[in-house]
Amino acid sequence: MEVLFFARKVSERNVEEIVMILKKFSLTNIRISIYEPLLRQLNGRNPLSKYDVVPTGEDLSTNNFDYLVVLGGDGSILDATVLIKDSGIPIVGINLGRLGFLASIEKTMINEVIQAMLDGTLQIQERSLLKLESNMPLFEGANFALNDFTLLKRDTSSMINIHTFVNGDYLTTYWSDGLILSTPTGSTAYSLSCGGPIMFPSTNCFVITPVAPHNLNVRPLIIPDTAVVSFQVEGRADNFLCTLDTRLEMINDKHEIAIRKNDFTIKMARLTNTSFLRGLREKLAWGKDNRNF
Repeated sequence: MEVLFFARKVSERNVEEIVMILKKFSLTNIRISIYEPLLRQLNGRNPLSKYDVVPTGEDLSTNNFDYLVVLGGDGSILDATVLIKDSGIPIVGINLGRLGFLASIEKTMINEVIQAMLDGTLQIQERSLLKLESNMPLFEGANFALNDFTLLKRDTSSMINIHTFVNGDYLTTYWSDGLILSTPTGSTAYSLSCGGPIMFPSTNCFVITPVAPHNLNVRPLIIPDTAVVSFQVEGRADNFLCTLDTRLEMINDKHEIAIRKNDFTIKMARLTNTSFLRGLREKLAWGKDNRNF
């Protein structure tokens, strides 16, 4: 079995935790590789005597990794999707951050994770992605998102107008600070904070959620994931923000953008004793009422 370790940004307080995790993996017969940027951030405190290094930008589809172990929070997992792309390597998210909806495995569960890997009992769930298409180049090489796509105003207090179409039919013009198009996975992220609904990860739909809309009767809208949603943006500013997960680019009113379901998915691995509902209860403190105990 071969495992690749990845992290986006390692804080000083996380170094010792990562060293502990690597040490536990080194005591097994799992072959270990480390993504080069992670290795640099350990500042020489790597406890492994035997490992391989994967350089930045390497195509992982040519490797035979069984899992990509992501050390960090949900943002690290979003960055990891750009690394693995359509390679089909399952992501094991170990939470060293705060909330951890995607990084659902706590650092206290490392021994359980290792044993589940060796026993082949990790559960794999496929997560749908968004795919961006544009009349001008945007996000080349990484035009997909696991959580969400957004259009946002940039550096002005003025609202923007987002003309929105579903399968070519005019939906409405959102007068707002922005708009979110979210996957079911992303329904517990930015969309949730703007009043969007929570969706099971396996749900075959997307949700359109306005950000601070001036149209008081506008509400989040759930659409089937077979739909193609297109946008044109205008406003008093010359430029607007366009994001895919943690990545952003500047656009203007000449851009025509369409979002559809991507043609490949991302695989997420989890322990059998965890679930989406348990995550809702624990992460969002649902049911934290003395009457439930």
